[in-house]
Amino acid sequence: MFPTPPDASALDPEALAGLLRWYADMGVDIAVEGAPRDRFADALADSVKPTAPQALASLPARAEASAAPPTPRAMPGVPPPAIGAALAVSTATRSARELAASAHTLDELRATLAAFDGCALKRTASQLVFADGTPGARVMLVGEAPGGDEDKIGRPFVGAAGQLLDRMLAAIALDRADVYIANVVPWRPPGNRTPTPQETAVCLPFILRQIELANPEFLVCLGAASMQTLLGVKEGITRARGSWHEFVVGDGAKTIPALATLHPAYLLRSPGAKRGAWADLRALRKALDGLEKPVARPVNS
Repeated sequence: MFPTPPDASALDPEALAGLLRWYADMGVDIAVEGAPRDRFADALADSVKPTAPQALASLPARAEASAAPPTPRAMPGVPPPAIGAALAVSTATRSARELAASAHTLDELRATLAAFDGCALKRTASQLVFADGTPGARVMLVGEAPGGDEDKIGRPFVGAAGQLLDRMLAAIALDRADVYIANVVPWRPPGNRTPTPQETAVCLPFILRQIELANPEFLVCLGAASMQTLLGVKEGITRARGSWHEFVVGDGAKTIPALATLHPAYLLRSPGAKRGAWADLRALRKALDGLEKPVARPVNS
C-alpha cells in the first residue's frame, strides 16, 4: 500500500519531483483515483442490479422472461479477450523470432531489439538493458531481468547484486572484461516484479540469438528463471545448481556446456548459500583451465 501523497500545492517543485521519482522507482506509473475503490464489489453490484418492479408488473410472464439480458455473442472475426491476448503474444513472439534471426551481429541485434515494440515492458522501462562485458568472451552469464539501478544506467548487474557478482568473478580471477553479461528479459518490469511467462516468451528469441552471436565457450545461468527458461530445467535452483547441461545453439549444429548457479540477489538474501555458489565458481574455473571436463546432458530444444 503506497502512502497517500500530500497536497501537491504544499510541495515545492523539487520536493514534488522527488515524490514522483520515488513513485516511478516503486513501479507506480498510472494515476487512477485519489482513494481506493473496490471494483470487484462494483462489478458484483452491477451484475445483481434488480429490474424496476413497475416495469416487471406491466409485462406478461413471457415478456418478463425475455427481459433477462441476452448472453453476449462473439462478433464474427473478433476473438474473446483471453484468446485475443494469446494471439497477440503469439504474433509478437513470431515477429521476435523473425527479427532476431535477421540480425547478423550483436550491434544489429541491439538495434533491432531497441526498435521492437512487441513487449509491453518497453513502455514502462527507462531504457533497454542489452549487455555488458566483452562480446566473444569465453564465458557468458545470463540473469533474469534488469532492476532499478540497471534501468537507470543501461547495463546489467550494476546494483548491489552486480557488485557481489564482480566479487564472485574476482574470486576465480575473472572480471567484466573477461565475460559477457545479459538478461533473458532486457527491460525492467515495473516495481522489479517477476516477468510474466508471456513477457519472457516474447523476449526469448532475442536472448537465444544473443547467445548464438556472442558465441561463448561456456554459458552460466544466474538464478532459477534463467536456468528454467534457457535450459528447460523444471526443478528448483537450490537442487539444480552446480549441474552442467548441454545448451543447443541456434539450429542445433553446436552445443555448449551450461552451468546453473545461484543468482547474486539470492545470495544477498541468503548468505548461507554462498558456499554452494563458491563450489559452482570453482567448477567453472576448472573447466576454463581444462582441468575438468563438464559432464553435460541435453535438456533444451
